[in-house]
Amino acid sequence: MESGISWWTALALLLVVEGLLPFASPRYWRATLIQLLALRDGQIRAVGLLCIAVGLSLLWWLE
Repeated sequence: MESGISWWTALALLLVVEGLLPFASPRYWRATLIQLLALRDGQIRAVGLLCIAVGLSLLWWLE
């Protein structure tokens, strides 16, 4: 049952982190989002893959 709580905690932390920039600086967040929309699909996939790799590496390191 402990792993279920961990997943909910991770989701809650993700939402907190994702909400920090729009809350703190909505103008900068909007400009960044517009720049992201201009990227090609392959570039967005590369950023996503990099985020996955960094996240998995951090999880492995923290275990």
